[in-house]
Amino acid sequence: MKDNKGRVITITSRKGGVGKTTTLLNLAGVYSNLEKRVLILDLDLYSGSIASSLNLKNDKTIHNLIMDISNNRFSEFYDYPVKYNDYISVLVSLKDPRKASNINVNYIEQIITMSRHLYDVILIDTSHVLNELNVVIYDNSDTILSILSNDPNDLVNTKTFVNIVKDIEFSDFRILLNESNSLEDKYFTLYDIKSFIGRNINYRLDKSYYVKSVDKYVMEGKILTLSKVFDKDKYKKLEKISLDLLKVNE
Repeated sequence: MKDNKGRVITITSRKGGVGKTTTLLNLAGVYSNLEKRVLILDLDLYSGSIASSLNLKNDKTIHNLIMDISNNRFSEFYDYPVKYNDYISVLVSLKDPRKASNINVNYIEQIITMSRHLYDVILIDTSHVLNELNVVIYDNSDTILSILSNDPNDLVNTKTFVNIVKDIEFSDFRILLNESNSLEDKYFTLYDIKSFIGRNINYRLDKSYYVKSVDKYVMEGKILTLSKVFDKDKYKKLEKISLDLLKVNE
């Protein structure tokens, strides 16, 4: 990668329940299979679920890291993330969401910068609230991937976000339409969605990616793309998306 720095990909959404965290974990699984060093930064400080989704237990969280940096106790970055496998590590979100208001966003920028020099891919999970923290995360990301569902409220919120992205001029913003999180009838066609939000959809996961037993994998702390859940063609599409996210969007 350019300058031997890892690529920072932030996964976001405009509402909950659209498959944001599942998508992030599937990307992490693909990168792990490609033997890339992956750090997942769980920066959804109020309801971060990466650790519980992967059955990870770690005494140190992002709060510990920030407190140690601010009090000159910081020594080694690798002391804070917990390893999921040989390639995936997770910097766990806050255990107590009441501490979120104490997080200085300047330290978030510092953590992302440090991570770039230690990992090939940094995947950041965020909340769907457009606040100061998320703006700082977006500004320090190489790519922002917004997960969109086929839902009227989600489309309205995403349209607003697309306009904000244009105004603020984030460099690389992409949208993934996820229709696999539910088997309910979809409201809109792909043409309807693109026309309404005023831009193209970069990636699409149709209903064939729906996994009926997804709760079982979550309870066992497994990542779908590491568990041979998808057939060869479906996995190849996920791999293609993952590799495309590593490319600079010209």
